[in-house]
Amino acid sequence: MKVSSNMQNIAPMGASSGTKTVFTEKLTKDEIADLKEQVKKNTQVFTFDSTSIQKNLLSSEDNFTKNYEEFQSFLDDIGYNGKPIAELSQDEASELVSEDGIFGVDQTSQRIADFVINGAGGDEDMLRAGREGMLKGFKDAEDMWGGKLPDISQETMKKATELVDKAMSDLGYSIIDKEV
Repeated sequence: MKVSSNMQNIAPMGASSGTKTVFTEKLTKDEIADLKEQVKKNTQVFTFDSTSIQKNLLSSEDNFTKNYEEFQSFLDDIGYNGKPIAELSQDEASELVSEDGIFGVDQTSQRIADFVINGAGGDEDMLRAGREGMLKGFKDAEDMWGGKLPDISQETMKKATELVDKAMSDLGYSIIDKEV
């Protein structure tokens, strides 16, 4: 079985055994473990890419043009269809990360949380795996950055985590991991 966000740089884990719906066929323990791992990995990559955009737009360096095609593909995947990022003025880039901008805290955190929540389909283990992957992706972005990410990224992760935690709570799940 395969879980995919339709994003180019997210690779499916293992061999696909076809699609099963939760409503018609029971999943094996191995299939559930595989799905949890895929959700965690996909969320990690999505979160990393999302926070990387924020830090690149705030950076004075012109380093995001190196991987332009991959970056542009990600932008297309999340619905950005504005002026190419590499051609933005500083004011235009600032507008994108503003409160109402597509890469601002509200919209970016909502995209990250929606990715986890929708991907989990209400399953507690999948929500936990997605939340863990989200936090791991953020940590990976910090490691790549070389330390603490800018405040906008910190706020984005805090808000995305709160949204996922609220969804878990609304579904009756404790946000405290029982396995710890």
